[in-house]
Amino acid sequence: MKILLAKTAGFCYGVRRAVELAEQAAAAGEGAAMLGPIIHNRSVVEDLVRRGVRLIQRPEEAQPGEAVIIRAHGEGAETYRVLEERGARILDGTCPHVRRIQRLAAQAAAEGCQMVLLGDPDHPEVRGICGWGKNVLVFSDSDLLIKWVSSCQNRSDMPLFVAAQTTLIRKFWKISANFIKKECTNAKIFDTICDATQKRQSEAASIASQVEVMVVVGDGQSANSQHLADICRELCPRVYLISGAGDLHMEPGCSLAGLTAGASTPACNIKEVYKTMSEEMNKTNVEESFEELLDQYDQYSVTLHTGDKVTGVVTAIHPTEVQVDLGCKQAGYIPVDQLTDDPGVKPEDVVKVGDKVELFVIRVNDVDGYATLSKKRVDANRMWDVLEAAVTDKTVLEGVVTEENKGGLVVSVKGSRVFVPASQSGKPRGADLSEMVKEKVQLRITEVNRARRRVVGSIRAVQQEARQAAAAAVWEGIEVGKRYAGTVKSMTSYGVFVDIGGVDGMVHISDLTWSRIKTPSEVVDVGDSLDVYVISFDKEKRKISLGVKDRSTNPWEKFMATYKVGDVAEVRIVNLMSFGAFAEVVPGVDGLIHISQIADRRVETPGEVLKEGQIVEAKITDIDEEKKKISLSIRALLSAGSSEAEEEE
Repeated sequence: MKILLAKTAGFCYGVRRAVELAEQAAAAGEGAAMLGPIIHNRSVVEDLVRRGVRLIQRPEEAQPGEAVIIRAHGEGAETYRVLEERGARILDGTCPHVRRIQRLAAQAAAEGCQMVLLGDPDHPEVRGICGWGKNVLVFSDSDLLIKWVSSCQNRSDMPLFVAAQTTLIRKFWKISANFIKKECTNAKIFDTICDATQKRQSEAASIASQVEVMVVVGDGQSANSQHLADICRELCPRVYLISGAGDLHMEPGCSLAGLTAGASTPACNIKEVYKTMSEEMNKTNVEESFEELLDQYDQYSVTLHTGDKVTGVVTAIHPTEVQVDLGCKQAGYIPVDQLTDDPGVKPEDVVKVGDKVELFVIRVNDVDGYATLSKKRVDANRMWDVLEAAVTDKTVLEGVVTEENKGGLVVSVKGSRVFVPASQSGKPRGADLSEMVKEKVQLRITEVNRARRRVVGSIRAVQQEARQAAAAAVWEGIEVGKRYAGTVKSMTSYGVFVDIGGVDGMVHISDLTWSRIKTPSEVVDVGDSLDVYVISFDKEKRKISLGVKDRSTNPWEKFMATYKVGDVAEVRIVNLMSFGAFAEVVPGVDGLIHISQIADRRVETPGEVLKEGQIVEAKITDIDEEKKKISLSIRALLSAGSSEAEEEE
């Protein structure tokens, strides 16, 4: 026969801390009182009373100068005020997890939000939390909470703070939280179930699903003990909730039993029940000795100090902080601003529940029993070695531009701030660097100074190296006629320079288009994409001549296939000369309108009648195929019109 012992059975950190405060007060012998039972365990409370600690029920019963111990369940703000008025010394044993919910209730009230709490309205922990907020709504189960949310007409925009009693059964919380996420877009949801409670419940469920009998040791007034029993009853046919070995009555014939205990159960009670179970079952083989079980409590003797490096497990992720189990007596919290240097990243994008993370202890609050931690400090310290190695190895790193300042840019590289001077930004002088904020960039580290905590990088260096590599590839494979996708880098009066992937080539104005143009800006702008081909190149001089217009299409052949002498064409005036005007018939083919053929009267200059860019109709009067010249006449159409009018008259 075997007994499966829960490793998480017995005092949690919060309860242990409150009991230790009371024991220290009793040992001091200066007069102390506990405001309500310090924990939900009669044997512990009776022992403290025997040792001289008074049990009072109201803060008004406290005597001046008396040390009053606030129980692990906590009290409302009014209780503290009354105790201070009476001159009592307050020994605050409030569980850190409970204290956190109290702060949330106060924050909700300050921000004008509705605080919603899922838990037992009559439990002292819940009553104490309500004493820190304003009109806190408490729901004993998920059905009631869902019903209330559904009845609210403005629920989608309703500002809510949603939390849970620390000992709540997790499945009730999941149902409620998932519903609120869907229905209330303006709700802040905080998973405040104690991680120790979660482990205890999970382990109890696992053991209960394997055994024939499950024994839960805990006081009948303890909420977490009752919840443990309820969880076990869903998985095991026989579950006993007992306060001590005297209440145990094992049935014969059991070959496998389980044992766990609530957070308010001292180790001596568990050990006594364990021994009794072993005797009653005539146990010959125990899976784990109780002494080994007690070894786990040694972790609670570990004390954290500011500046320590610790490893923790992420247990919950909230909008403002991440909760971490450090495996010691302090609860750990990472404020969101201590997760990463990137303000645009959500907490759930940085860590996941169950992740093991290395952390730096910023501050230890022994009064409240929690430690403030930083992940970004550990990451930053680790990055110093990476950054120094990057200088030596010329490693290319990736980061996000977080801000622009007078001298350049600040880039976040895995949590480290890297300054990039404007000259090394890769942008032209005088460019607006603010456009690069939030942009992902590659850079090379050029300087690291740990003493001054200064890191300098260059985006331009990486771009230049990439350009040099691309240029080498272009020169290696270049050939006449090869086509490239290029980008216009600059323009002159005689052409444009096009980047074809690390190398600039020249497109002469005559090779941009078949049409007659005066400046390249008539057809392209800087930054335009162009499909170009290689006309010629010189590797020694590093010069490339490029073309854009399609030489496979001959404009003269297109003209000859479209027009003949006597046809009338719609032409565009492209150039005015003293002797006439040149007009584009088709792109790449121009004809001459002699000054005598511009009008049906004498004109001194073509400009008297025509202007560049004007569209007119002209008659093709002659085509010289050998010299590829065309003669046009506007006058011929005007004369023809006059003759026709005379005939009609």
